[in-house]
Amino acid sequence: MSGQDDSTPPPPPSPRSGRLRVLMAADTFPPDVNGAANFCERLAVGLTERGHDVHIVAPAPTGTRPGTVLEQHGGVTLTVHRLFSLRWPGHWLRFAWPWTARRNTARILDAFHPDVVHLQSHIVIGRAVTREAIDRGIPVIATNHFMPENVLDQAPLPQWIIPLAIRIAWRDAAKTYRLVDAITAPTRRAAEYLEAAVDVHDVLAVSCGIEASRYTSRDVRPADNEIVFVGRIAAEKQIEVLLRAMTLLDPAIGATLTIVGGGDHVSTIEKLITELGIGDRVTLTGFSSDEVLRAALTNGTVFAMPSTAELQSIASLEAMASGLPIVAADAMALPHLVDGNGYLFRAGDERDMAAKLTAVLTADDEEYLRMKHRSLAMIAPHDIERTLQTFESLYRGEPVADGPDAGR
Repeated sequence: MSGQDDSTPPPPPSPRSGRLRVLMAADTFPPDVNGAANFCERLAVGLTERGHDVHIVAPAPTGTRPGTVLEQHGGVTLTVHRLFSLRWPGHWLRFAWPWTARRNTARILDAFHPDVVHLQSHIVIGRAVTREAIDRGIPVIATNHFMPENVLDQAPLPQWIIPLAIRIAWRDAAKTYRLVDAITAPTRRAAEYLEAAVDVHDVLAVSCGIEASRYTSRDVRPADNEIVFVGRIAAEKQIEVLLRAMTLLDPAIGATLTIVGGGDHVSTIEKLITELGIGDRVTLTGFSSDEVLRAALTNGTVFAMPSTAELQSIASLEAMASGLPIVAADAMALPHLVDGNGYLFRAGDERDMAAKLTAVLTADDEEYLRMKHRSLAMIAPHDIERTLQTFESLYRGEPVADGPDAGR
């Protein structure tokens, strides 16, 4: 086998019901703040807490040296193999050096002897690990968090070339995804999106999952009308639509907006807030602790998600676990999160968004509490323990059924 040291035979495979050795390959991992990085961390922590041996391969963050290090994540110690990386121009994302990725990951595979490899990205590290794992007969599972629009939005490309670039990006993704043993996506809508984009079949819908018990819902309606958004301040989040919707709300409602998060688009958002004259009604918290995030959701009145590029939207799930009604764009996976617990609005339409926010904020107490309780009921299929159990079964080659989507 390619790169195998014959003098060091691999250990015997783990029993089907026992401890697993799992290698996760990720092009983004904390301290990066985004959905893919957060999911990889939660999954690794949860599997470790269940007794499995989990290693991560990820880019070395800015200011740190490459190498294998023990890192604290979520109260557990993870072995993280950090590879030399370069920063994406104009963005905080970093990617491993493509020309050395296979050589570096081959050494990691030969030292660790994983039972299974789980890709969180196909771009550089995932591509390298897949090919090296296949050479060694190691099963490979992939989870797709990728939408090329989210990456190309940061690229200095003219708009006319974006559709071609998207097609090229998906053709590149197909070269890896068609090699793996199983593919998952966070929702059925995201699974169907991937199947059509790369011409694969049987993509499983497996929720990224959240630890719902960590979020608190108030039993009563808040006294104030506070709209909350949680997420990266990035172009694809369409926060401008939400800000313009704020200007269309009746002042008598007394609505305020709290935006929890930071990102490369902050200066643009700050400028627009000033131009719209709503600085007295909008609070930008910047990157915040989990405690600040959870408090904002607990104290909020309604959660707003204007993004059109969500494969699941963990932030929306967190809001639902906090008992908030949801107002979300009718785009990608968001429709699965709205079913009697709020409203969908036409994507990009600030007038429709303002109307749907008004419907929640002016609902009578009985209707408001009904939406609140519906959000809490819908979060059950997305408990992290169910997600962990599903991936354990996938790793062992056991049959797995499609997970239920919220809203179905």
